[in-house]
Amino acid sequence: MIPIKNTHEIKQMREACEVAATVLERMCERVEEGMTTYDLDQCGKNLIEEMGATSACYNYKVGSKRYPAYTCISVNEEVVHGIGRLKKVLKAGDVLSIDVSVVYNGFVGDNAKTIILEPASEKVKNLVKATEEALYEGIKQARPENRVGDISFAIQDYIESRGFSIVRDFVGHGVGRSIHEEPQIPNYGKKGTGPKLKPGMTLAIEPMVNMGTFEVKFLEDGWTAVTRDSEPSAHFEHTILVTENEPEILTFPKKLAC
Repeated sequence: MIPIKNTHEIKQMREACEVAATVLERMCERVEEGMTTYDLDQCGKNLIEEMGATSACYNYKVGSKRYPAYTCISVNEEVVHGIGRLKKVLKAGDVLSIDVSVVYNGFVGDNAKTIILEPASEKVKNLVKATEEALYEGIKQARPENRVGDISFAIQDYIESRGFSIVRDFVGHGVGRSIHEEPQIPNYGKKGTGPKLKPGMTLAIEPMVNMGTFEVKFLEDGWTAVTRDSEPSAHFEHTILVTENEPEILTFPKKLAC
């Protein structure tokens, strides 16, 4: 069953997503060479608390494991779920993906962005650019009577036409009172397949794209996924609302954010 949000719940979702987007934007603004990913995660923790929210990923449980960080910070070949570490120092040329999920007034906002610490090669810049553009290609398909597969196909088609590969092991998802709701939204698939989209659905669409192979493996921490060939990866995500017409992107930062 895919949850359909009512008017009140949509309002709550907008507020939660605005908080998540504002935290993400401020974290990106504070990135600089020489800082550790642990310090960046602590920056995210403080920003989340300042806005009256809590981290949706801190202590998130899978089996017997609990996620130990407040945001997900993935560098270079790290695809997703990277854990902030004191020994991981950001340097020029790094590709940095930040994923922020918060709980605010009982609802979840979820978004991610990849930035580059210049200088970087044109191929790396094209990877990041294509991943962000593929996100918007997928969002365009989030219309009533379309199906999840229409989103999936649009993302895959855009990425593969540009010579990059789509990660298969992780997918987008519904989001609302929980960080992971139905439906699952793969970033690859066929048009006209999967659940039908209806107004009131709130979805986290998030292409994860690799420079080389789509295959990944996990580090010893049990959380951080890295590319199997050690080539860089990029990740973008928005939470969107399916409306009667065009999809609405909910994860935009507060206009007065400083």
